[in-house]
Amino acid sequence: MVTGTLRRLLRGSLLTSSASAGGSTATGATAESKPSAEAEGLPDEPLDVCLLSYRSNPYSGGQGVYVKYLSRALTDLGHSVDVISGKPYPELDDDVGLVKLPGENVVDELDRLGQFEPAYLRDPLALYEWLSALTGGFPDPYVFGRQVVDYFEEHEPEYDIVHDNQSLCHGLRTLRERGHPVVATVHHPITVDRDAALEAAGGRGERLLIRRWYRFLRMQREVVRDLPHILTVSESAKHRTVTDFGADPESIRVVHNGIDTDLFEPVERTTDRPRVMTTVSADVPLKGARHLLEAFAAVREEIDAELVVVGEFDEGGECDRLISTLGIADAIETHSEISYERMVELYGTADVAVVPSLYEGFGLPAGEALACGVPVVATTGGGLPEVVGDAGVLVEPGDADALAEAVRDLLEDDERRRRLGERGRERIVEEFDWERAARETVREYRNAIETRAGEG
Repeated sequence: MVTGTLRRLLRGSLLTSSASAGGSTATGATAESKPSAEAEGLPDEPLDVCLLSYRSNPYSGGQGVYVKYLSRALTDLGHSVDVISGKPYPELDDDVGLVKLPGENVVDELDRLGQFEPAYLRDPLALYEWLSALTGGFPDPYVFGRQVVDYFEEHEPEYDIVHDNQSLCHGLRTLRERGHPVVATVHHPITVDRDAALEAAGGRGERLLIRRWYRFLRMQREVVRDLPHILTVSESAKHRTVTDFGADPESIRVVHNGIDTDLFEPVERTTDRPRVMTTVSADVPLKGARHLLEAFAAVREEIDAELVVVGEFDEGGECDRLISTLGIADAIETHSEISYERMVELYGTADVAVVPSLYEGFGLPAGEALACGVPVVATTGGGLPEVVGDAGVLVEPGDADALAEAVRDLLEDDERRRRLGERGRERIVEEFDWERAARETVREYRNAIETRAGEG
């Protein structure tokens, strides 16, 4: 069985990957090479959309954010949307339907052995889910796909399009074989998370456990290679989907996420002490929290600053121990399980926001901070440069010294922070809009419907 620390690391790594989640002025090279249904004069009729999401936590990671805002934007355009979700379930607008699939959700339980129920012996899928989680696997995407197929067999829903949100499960193949047009979003290939976890592993045994957890990637790789219509949220995510999963680049369309600029907006500053803000996903290596802590300790040598952390570190984990070693515990303020409104209030106390990730498929935290008018220091990992552009400061991933220098320079330059804050807000408002993202997504829906009709 998996140790508690490693289990938390792996669970955090996968369950908070972003769609890490959230339109853009650039839609990818393949968008121009593939004629949309609208461009060919086909009627722009409302669609009945089925949005699949195997995990949809609205407050942790990007997948729940993606489901919430894309479904809202699609309904605002006049389409009908049902979300079929496993646990944890999303928070959706009233005019969006929600189908809650049952599930054991054993992965989220620390006492997995104690979760066993005698009823599992009469339910092979539940028994598989429990056994897989008990032995260090992550069964959720596969189990979700089986449950979706069962739901379609029982209820025979007549959706125009099925849109999968990152499960990339075998069930998608079955739905396509039965005549359903399918589109899938890859926020980023989870191979990135696996590789970061392996690099940070402490020994051969830990690496074996990590490989066990990520065995579902074999399924996702096979499914992605078969899908003719894939969405990714950045050019970087597209590149990794091609290189890591072997996807056909001609099958991929880039549609950047949007940012809720009505919610995430500048507020009056409420503190005088220099404050740096970040979001964390426990001790997930991919998120680069260790490098930020080292950078913040260096900043503290010259500036009496505070670090505001949205999220929490694993008790007794690497970051927790590092905070103690660096002697910065008294300068760190943590906030977990908070509302978006509270997050905006915290941005109102921040002078600089830092996104230290080694890789982000998109980078919602960077976009949200920019929308709030907070200057951003981010890495060049993954899609972050596509979000930040020239409205922030970019450094190489994993370089604590460069992070420290960038943060220190901004804290010492009021005028530069003001200029970057204004530029960041303008960039997000002008270029990252959920309505645009929804319209571009619908174009791919229509292409998928046309492709499926042509297949007979």
